[in-house]
Amino acid sequence: MVVFRLLITFALCFIAGVARAECRPGSIDALPERAMLHLPAAGVTGPVPLVILLHGSTGTGAEMLRDSHLAETADRHGFIVAAPNGGIAADRGFVWNIPGVPTVTGSIPARDARDDVRYLSGLIDRLVATGCVDGARVYATGLSGGGRMTSWLGCVAARRFAAIAPVVGLRAGRPLTSDLSRADPATCRSTAPLPLLAFAGDADTTNPITGGGAPYWQYSQAAALQRWAVLNGCSDPYARNLGATVYEQGYARCQHGTSVAARVTRGGQHSWSVVDNEAMWAFFSRHRR
Repeated sequence: MVVFRLLITFALCFIAGVARAECRPGSIDALPERAMLHLPAAGVTGPVPLVILLHGSTGTGAEMLRDSHLAETADRHGFIVAAPNGGIAADRGFVWNIPGVPTVTGSIPARDARDDVRYLSGLIDRLVATGCVDGARVYATGLSGGGRMTSWLGCVAARRFAAIAPVVGLRAGRPLTSDLSRADPATCRSTAPLPLLAFAGDADTTNPITGGGAPYWQYSQAAALQRWAVLNGCSDPYARNLGATVYEQGYARCQHGTSVAARVTRGGQHSWSVVDNEAMWAFFSRHRR
């Protein structure tokens, strides 16, 4: 009788697992964001990873998907890319709503502006519900304003992501009012450990890694890394060369298998050109929630 019950339990678990793995591509096609999604060229037959790709300020998801070449990376490795538009129209495109932080237009988002954290969380939920996305392997990246939004997602919705990779936009909350060279810890309290790999260029004059710049920027990349190291319980700072043109700064010995690092391209500008897509995906693929 005990053996029979064990067999029944195993069978039920197997059936439940199969049900969860069933992918319904037609459900993806029915989503309003279908035009903003890239499915891998080989197709999707079961739950695969999802990368949320966020455009820069006044840009669009379509432009970001084109310029990042992440679609080609997705085709090679079999993940879905979602490249939605920000919730606030600006200039020729859109900007992201980080509450209380001015956008590149100089204005703080209106109270009735779309809640982009809620919107992106809902998009993830809808994609997972199709059976074609693995909710344990959801990642976020973005350029500039999209990098700042990616950082904000890490601050307020860490449990939704297995890892994040801000590009020329790493933040850890707002600048501290009393000392703009430091991140205000009260404005970034990650709800769970979250692996982070940022990409930047040391010749970026828009979001300089040494700090300064626009009011929403101010503190340095090093200060942002330090705050994320605290959030992830890291203890050992390090710096190393990865080649003639790229070096990495970060923190090792972090809790829960997390890591905190930034890869900097010498002479790199404010663009996606500082990113190694293969390295980004290799980093993402090592983590699951």
